[in-house]
Amino acid sequence: MVDDLRSDDGLSGFDGHRDRVSRRSEQERPLADREVPLGHQEPEARVLSPLVHAWLDGELPEASVRKGDTARDVEFWKQINVEVETRRRMRTPVFVETKIMNALPQTAPVAISPWWRREFVVRPTYALAVAAALIVAASAVTATLIVTMR
Repeated sequence: MVDDLRSDDGLSGFDGHRDRVSRRSEQERPLADREVPLGHQEPEARVLSPLVHAWLDGELPEASVRKGDTARDVEFWKQINVEVETRRRMRTPVFVETKIMNALPQTAPVAISPWWRREFVVRPTYALAVAAALIVAASAVTATLIVTMR
């Protein structure tokens, strides 16, 4: 796959306002989060029977639900239950737990001090930039006052 690295979004020439509007409208379109909208169901999508819901809630015995079409659903949910019980009994291996505990700091972390108590460091480039901005602002204000006073 080749990436298009051109800044003109693949346009060979710049045709003024029309190109800017078309590019902007393409960029502002919202991206779809899903391939299939929520309201649309695929033909093979199955809805779980109310009997299976009642069995999962503990309202019906398994024997009354394991008939006909619902037997496959009951077997599926029983397999999920077995897998959940297996994972519930899992324990972290000792060597992993040891690595985690060794990675934790031995002392309590120091609380972050508020900004007004921290050390104030001024870099020379920032100081020059702020000084230049102040000079430009002061000269602009001075020029405006001189023009309005006349």
